[in-house]
Amino acid sequence: MSGILKPASCDNILGSSSESTGLAPVVRPFAREGSLAERLRATPLLMAPMAGVSDAAYRMMARCGGAALAYSEMVSVAGLHYGGAKTWELVVPHDPEPDIAVQLFGSGPEQFREAVTLVCDRLGAQLALIDINMACPVPKVTRKGEGSALLDDPQRAAAIVRACVAESCVPVTVKIRRARRTGDVEVAPAFARAMEDAGAAAVAVHGRTASQLYRGEADWGVIDRVAQAVSVPVIGTGDVRTAEDAARMLRETGATAVMVARGTYGNPWIFDDAQRILAGEERHLHDTSQRLAAFACHVRLLEATGAHLARARSLAGWYLRGMPNAAQWRDRAMQCRGVEDYLSLVEAVVEASKSHVQVEVET
Repeated sequence: MSGILKPASCDNILGSSSESTGLAPVVRPFAREGSLAERLRATPLLMAPMAGVSDAAYRMMARCGGAALAYSEMVSVAGLHYGGAKTWELVVPHDPEPDIAVQLFGSGPEQFREAVTLVCDRLGAQLALIDINMACPVPKVTRKGEGSALLDDPQRAAAIVRACVAESCVPVTVKIRRARRTGDVEVAPAFARAMEDAGAAAVAVHGRTASQLYRGEADWGVIDRVAQAVSVPVIGTGDVRTAEDAARMLRETGATAVMVARGTYGNPWIFDDAQRILAGEERHLHDTSQRLAAFACHVRLLEATGAHLARARSLAGWYLRGMPNAAQWRDRAMQCRGVEDYLSLVEAVVEASKSHVQVEVET
């Protein structure tokens, strides 16, 4: 009999860590009753799809931190067509995730049609939304006519939406940007209207042009302009770095919901904090002890879900940000290999932090 212990289940990890992390012990499902607009208005804080980031462990942390729904990483419709196991790993939720929003990218309407059929058949009731990426600015994506390149081809984009809607068992949404290139005429309002006409149930809009990548400032004004152009819900995104930003976007723009991306780095509580701000309640403080407990929980979830633990190196940088000697601890994290290495790192930071006042670390 082998002496190697199996990792604890995700349920056990979340439940046993809840008190120390300040996160919910279970993942609550996305509401099924009512229209998509009604559900988004009731629970308007969503975790964005992020390539190389939003794996199952990351989604669970966000959901337990108050996100109403979390998205998969971008999933290639061509990858699903060829049946790649690695592609399906991005799609299928992990216990105890009750549901997931799957974001697809590609350029061929028929491949989208096939992909939606496959995803609906495979996930069934665990599928909450299908989202079509028309926003990714990365050249290796756009040079194939995918992602934000579709902003230059509204007819093809509309054909993709119609193909997905025809086969989907859940609402189909799209994610777009303000325009393809800085200096171009803003296309987002007219483009969003065309996607609505094709059957899109909601439009997520990022306030940058594709050529900006993630530089400069996002123009939140485009959220209002898109909201005025369509009757479906608009999901705002871009420069939502804090809970205050998320609450302000909901209060000051025409967004029905907010999609948070980089603001989640090392801050899974951002959703619950934003909800408290919107409700006029006092937000919780997340001191060094709680942040370290969350990092340990996240690392254990990576192990339990079979993810490569190299991802924990990025997590270390995010969770340790702003702590005393953070650079030193990040350097040590780069040498970690197994889960015990990371947990030993956490213990070392805890011991070192006892000589410092426990204060909220700015995120």
